[in-house]
Amino acid sequence: MNDMKPIKKVMTAPPSTKAQIVDVGFAHKALVDRLSPGGRYIDAATDVDSPWVPFGDKAAIKHLAFDVRQGIFSNILWVKGPGVVGTHLHRGTIMMVCLEGSVKYLEYDWVASPGGLILEVPGESHTLVTEHPNGVKLFGWMQGPIEFYDDDGAYVDTADVWWFINHYETYCREQGITPNPKLYL
Repeated sequence: MNDMKPIKKVMTAPPSTKAQIVDVGFAHKALVDRLSPGGRYIDAATDVDSPWVPFGDKAAIKHLAFDVRQGIFSNILWVKGPGVVGTHLHRGTIMMVCLEGSVKYLEYDWVASPGGLILEVPGESHTLVTEHPNGVKLFGWMQGPIEFYDDDGAYVDTADVWWFINHYETYCREQGITPNPKLYL
């Protein structure tokens, strides 16, 4: 006796063959239209949507998104030459893609190069080092606070979504730049 139902064919690629908008009939579209901040495009290649904000003497951050509801922030970290971002402890999940240059954590035996994905989990501490002559650019999507420590392991400060918003808005105010509302989800 065979009570097994036939297996539904698994999609191997999206079925669309035309470049057109299709109404999918989503039952809650009116709610999405009313309540969602909506999708958006942030030009990360230029300073049109977000400037490079100094992060110490040898680094800068291009802020890309702030989501205060989930404690998520996204940015590009640029260490401009060989250098270190001191020891830090993650209280949330971090996903980064190496865009340019290379980077490693002293705590591991790998070196990230362009296109490489770095995954960090809560409760781990890292010391980020780039020895590349041009430094490194890392695109990051981060959730939760990051605690920073000095060379002796003493706590210095916590950087969370609020810290990153303040970092961005303070720089904008000092430079006479209007903060970009597209960065806030």
